[in-house]
Amino acid sequence: MKYGTISNWKEEKGFGFIAPESGENTIFFHINNYSNYHKRPVINLKVQYFTSTDRQGRACAVNVTPVTGHRNNGREIRQKIFSLVLFSGFSAMLYYLYSMYLIPLELVCVYAVMSVVTFLMYLKDKSAAEWGNWRTTENTLHLLSMLGGWPGAKLAQSFLRHKSKKVSFRVTYWVTVALNGGALYWLTTPEGNIWLQSIIARIYHQFT
Repeated sequence: MKYGTISNWKEEKGFGFIAPESGENTIFFHINNYSNYHKRPVINLKVQYFTSTDRQGRACAVNVTPVTGHRNNGREIRQKIFSLVLFSGFSAMLYYLYSMYLIPLELVCVYAVMSVVTFLMYLKDKSAAEWGNWRTTENTLHLLSMLGGWPGAKLAQSFLRHKSKKVSFRVTYWVTVALNGGALYWLTTPEGNIWLQSIIARIYHQFT
């Protein structure tokens, strides 16, 4: 085990560098190798860690843990619980709307598929950020949310710890939720339902 101080931390990208007490060169670490039981890393935080190598053979720090204090105040746990409650509540609402014949089954399936796709896109983007590969643009993630993938996006933000800290991203995310919610409300109106049924009929016609 080694000891050092966090000398650089990029919150939005989820990685930083540790300056070893031994005076060696700074060593890279990623948020995935940082303790889940403590608050997010900050500059000048004293930590203990083990050294390892990444997939490309570069030195990195793993099992990074604050030496003292800096315990998690439960914020991330509350975020996960909120995400699960939000996801479950929205799923229940969709079922209610479907059972009352206010929306068709096809729309419920769209929400389910879009949520899975959006979650996977967050996962792909997080992996790309870790390994320096081509990233998924924020506009793409927001578009997926607006098209019905926002429940999956919220789960990804909380459980993958990705895109959960950048304020501008979070604000835009909630705007997409509001826009999608407004669209869903309109689709439950007689005019919206007629329009949706016509779109579904056209799609079925294309494949029959």
